[in-house]
Amino acid sequence: MTRADKAARIGEILDALYPDPPIPLDHRDPFTLLVSVALSAQTTDKKVNQVTPALFALAPDPETMARTPVPELLATIREVGLAPTKAKRLRAMAEALVTEHGGQVPADIGALERLPGVGHKTASVVICQAFGVPAFPVDTHIHRLAARWGLSSGRSVEQTERDLKAVFPRDTWIRRHLQIIYFGRERCPARGHDLAACPVCSWAATKKRIREERAR
Repeated sequence: MTRADKAARIGEILDALYPDPPIPLDHRDPFTLLVSVALSAQTTDKKVNQVTPALFALAPDPETMARTPVPELLATIREVGLAPTKAKRLRAMAEALVTEHGGQVPADIGALERLPGVGHKTASVVICQAFGVPAFPVDTHIHRLAARWGLSSGRSVEQTERDLKAVFPRDTWIRRHLQIIYFGRERCPARGHDLAACPVCSWAATKKRIREERAR
């Protein structure tokens, strides 16, 4: 079975399981999505959703966040990973949005990646979820499942993104990204997984990957 054929079958299964996958981070506009995604690095979405109500009550827009002292931002996000660094970057990001983009989140992935604290994955999430531009952000779940299923070599996140974009139709990228995340969280854990009982791994997992996982 070719990678494209495998991806097509996986896509059918994911569409049946998650026909309309929601964005797991609570937000109300592109700015609050951008902030939430930036906070989610090395932190669970659940924890981000717990701290952002207070953060957005304090600083609901770029202009307000750009004026808010870093210690006040830090106080609201202290429970997330790397909070001191993230608080400084949020302030710098908001300042850049105000001075360089008129207080608006740019609908351009290159411009997003140039913002302080915004990497390629964060920019990809924002560009597809806030603006509907096809992108395929790769998180840890997507990276490991793409390798487990033989859709990518798994050598790097960048390679995984290229491989998945090559085998899934462009008009499915936005929902596939979310579907695979939910599948990985709910049905396909990294350890202690019953491959034979999995609706995808039972036929898609590569022998090489199975041996590697069993050897851990």
